[in-house]
Amino acid sequence: MSEILLRIDGKEVKASEGMTIFEAAQSIGVKIPTLCHHEKLSPYGACRICTVQVEAAGRTRLVAACVYPVEQNLVVLTRSEKVDKTRKVILEEMLAHAPDSEELRSMAQEYGADKDCFEKESAFCILCGLCVRYCAEVKKKNAVGFNDRGPRREISFIPEVASKECWNCKECFPLCPTSYAQAAYVLAEALAFPGRTSTDASGK
Repeated sequence: MSEILLRIDGKEVKASEGMTIFEAAQSIGVKIPTLCHHEKLSPYGACRICTVQVEAAGRTRLVAACVYPVEQNLVVLTRSEKVDKTRKVILEEMLAHAPDSEELRSMAQEYGADKDCFEKESAFCILCGLCVRYCAEVKKKNAVGFNDRGPRREISFIPEVASKECWNCKECFPLCPTSYAQAAYVLAEALAFPGRTSTDASGK
């Protein structure tokens, strides 16, 4: 496998062909924030919080680090005025959907994002896809999927499948940055088992 040399935040980095910027940064201890990346899952690039600034052949642009492959002589900035501004706006849009998410609020504080910048559209799901992909790629159960399109798109559990697979699993719950997955499961459980209530959605 070919060795690729690039620079991340002024440091020369040796990466392997096929690695992403996110992985190359991790290899030297540079942290790039993300809400949709998971080591067991294939790259997805949904949240865009991992946006970084790259320069190649004299051209500068913003890319999602978790899906952008390393290139020879690529110059990467994980923090810059453009990067921080982009992350700030993305966080403000997400906070309109999930204003009470502790993870989002913590990131918002770092980037100076205003949780009241956009009109509230409290769907609570930020479409990171972690629960959907984990269930499909790791558990191989497909008990949860995306529902609807555009601004109404969110995740939902399939009652017929969830009733058989999720009760003793719930591994996707701690992955969700907004806790929406847990709420969606409780709804699916109510549809699958009318009359039964779950007093402990964590499965303990």
